[in-house]
Amino acid sequence: MAPPISSNDLLRIFNRLDKNGDGLICVQELKWLLDTIGIQLTMEELESFLEKPSLDFDEFLIFYESMSKQNKGECKGGLVDEHEDEDEDVEIVYMAFKVFDVNGDGFISCEELENVLSRLELWDANRSEVDCRSMIRAYDTNLDGKLDFEEFMNMMLFTN
Repeated sequence: MAPPISSNDLLRIFNRLDKNGDGLICVQELKWLLDTIGIQLTMEELESFLEKPSLDFDEFLIFYESMSKQNKGECKGGLVDEHEDEDEDVEIVYMAFKVFDVNGDGFISCEELENVLSRLELWDANRSEVDCRSMIRAYDTNLDGKLDFEEFMNMMLFTN
């Protein structure tokens, strides 16, 4: 199954956070990103977790993977418990869904999708609303113009 955020998207996020172009993002920039997507950590917790003042892209990827797998079940008897792996995927997608469902109504509208992508600086301001609607339409199985959790999960877990 594909991760909720692709490596290419992670690189774009990293490059946007790296304002001075030195190939590093500092703890403050990382905290801003986490706050933006709804992950609440204190600066002290983040500094303690990272044990360094800044991250290069490879370290950023490791940080992302560790945050994504923070609650993942351990291997049992040398074999991965696939049920726990699926539960973890659903939990990660649900956390992402809550970030996109800005008004908490259980659906992601075009406006909410554009809002969150803009906050993450992943939305090109020159794109038209039609692009956003076509993104939703591709996974909107009940054709109501918005994504419910199941539709969002299908989009996140079954696309490359």
